[in-house]
Amino acid sequence: MKLEDIKILLVEDEKNARSTIRAMLSEMGINQVFESKTGEEAQVFLDMDAVEVDMVISDWNMPDKTGYQLLEYLRETHRTIPFIMITGRADQNSVKDAISAGVTSYIRKPFSMQDLESKVTFLHKKFFGG
Repeated sequence: MKLEDIKILLVEDEKNARSTIRAMLSEMGINQVFESKTGEEAQVFLDMDAVEVDMVISDWNMPDKTGYQLLEYLRETHRTIPFIMITGRADQNSVKDAISAGVTSYIRKPFSMQDLESKVTFLHKKFFGG
């Protein structure tokens, strides 16, 4: 599977951040990006099974269901989907929690296009042989 062919679910409650990340992914050639504003909305999207996503990129802090809670749910239901957590949290406990819940990768805010591209490309190669 080529990088351009992957389907990403982007979960971010802030509209501007969602728009920026979508633009970064588009610059990488990834145009199959599905968006959710909340963890709850993302869970409903994943449960619908209308689209099988290849990767999830999610903010940590969101209303109703955090990125961490979404990750826990995802690991119970869709165990192998790569999950990139985006957060401003830098404390060791947060990192340990995310790792123990099964996060695949972690990006600290603020981040650059190169940071995102590096993580997405690495996971694409690891999981899809790209």
